[in-house]
Formats: sequence, structure tokens, C-alpha cells
Amino acid sequence: MMAQNPLLPDILFRIGPVPIDRAVVTTWAIMALLCALLALVLRRRRVQAGAAQSILEILVETIESQLRDVLGRDPWPFMPLLGGMFIFLCLANLVAIVPGGKPPTGHVETPAALALIVFFSVHYYGMRARGPGAYLRKYIRPNPILLPLNLLSELTRTFSLMVRLFGNMMSHEFVIAIVLMLAGLLLPVPFMALGILIGLIQAYIFTILAAVYIGAAISGSEA
Repeated sequence: MMAQNPLLPDILFRIGPVPIDRAVVTTWAIMALLCALLALVLRRRRVQAGAAQSILEILVETIESQLRDVLGRDPWPFMPLLGGMFIFLCLANLVAIVPGGKPPTGHVETPAALALIVFFSVHYYGMRARGPGAYLRKYIRPNPILLPLNLLSELTRTFSLMVRLFGNMMSHEFVIAIVLMLAGLLLPVPFMALGILIGLIQAYIFTILAAVYIGAAISGSEA
């Protein structure tokens, strides 16, 4: 019996004609977990913060500080997108260390969806900040002949954003699987610890690059 291609989706069930794979179910679980945790923490928020509220406040303040440095302006209008994306990616990437877990970012569909969200968000924020006309004119500057190259640049950077996240998470998943087959359960522990670091770094890089793209799109508008 031939082994299943690891690049193919792991279909768990179907809703009518629509197949639902493991990456989608894992993504739903992460979203449900985030909503439940936020509802629990925010429902009991107090002036004298407890442990959970303090952790959340530190996390939000750290993300806010990093985005402020990158964007060079008040980051709060972008926090729901960028902050939420970072937290989601951290959890999604860390699924790799859960026994039997497969990170949704190790399947190309999830990084592609996130990269598309960044792509459309960049243009949305750019046009909202500078106006549609002023924003779109940047693609024909300094010379209209550069329009195809500028458009190609937008597409390639979105593609590279997707490939970077997908490639790093998929390759780490492959390494863990190979080491497990060759060495058993104990030796992969250092690799799993390294996986935590890799997952957090990839979440950080993806979010910072998204912030850089948005910052470039809104540059020239009033802060």
C-alpha cells in the first residue's frame, strides 16, 4: 500500500459537495479557542488585573510597540488585523508540537489565504489613507512604462509571503516526521523545542512584513 502524499489535503468529512480537511478543522478550533479565551478574560477585566488579564495586556502592549516602530504612527487602527494575525499564527504554528497535531500553516491553503488577506488589506488601507486616485497613481510613477513591473512586484511579494510561511512550516513538519521514524519518541524533543522557536519567529516575520507593506501603502498620508 502506497503512503499518502503529505502534500495532499487530509479530508476528514464533507459538508455536501465541499470537502473539509484537517487544516480547516484545526483553524476552526484555534478560532474557537481564541474567542473563548478572549470572552473569558474580557468578561472579568478589572482595574487591578489578574494573571490572565496581565498576560493579555503585556501581549497587546508588546505588539503595539513593535507595530508603532514599523509603521511610524499610531498602530491602533491596524491592531485588529495585525495583532489578531500574529496571535493566530503563533497558535497555528505551535500546533506542530502537539502530539498528532498538524499546523494549518503547513498546508498551502492557509498561508495563501493569509497572504491574500494581507494583499487586499494593503490596498484597502492605502486607498483609505491617501485616496484612491493618489494611491493608484503610485503605480505609474516615475514613468507609466513601469506599471507592469509595479503590478508584478505586488503579486510576487504576496506570493513570497505565502511561500515563506508555508515552506518553513512544512519543512519543519517533514523533519519531525522523519526523525520520529528513524529515532523513536525521545530524540525529537529538541527538534520540537526548536519548532516552538521557529513557529514564533515565522509568526513574527509574517506580521512584520504585513506591517511593512501597509506602512508603505499609507506613507505620505497624515499620521
